[in-house]
Amino acid sequence: MEQNKLPGLLVFIVPQIVELIIQEYSCNDEKATEMLYESELYAALEKEETKLWHLSAHALFEMYKEELQTGHISYPEEA
Repeated sequence: MEQNKLPGLLVFIVPQIVELIIQEYSCNDEKATEMLYESELYAALEKEETKLWHLSAHALFEMYKEELQTGHISYPEEA
């Protein structure tokens, strides 16, 4: 994948993850977005070489929850 396509993919996946955070943690859009942007998961998602961009919003959200609970994320085999 070309590096310049990654931001376009994030435009689609980030709002889906934010919506899941809102639903799970009963917070507003601004807080949920802040929570995601400050996460290790988001930092990894921004790096094309992690290949996290191909995972579903639900799979990424599960990784986000793991990070909150344990302080780290486990990368799936296919990532």
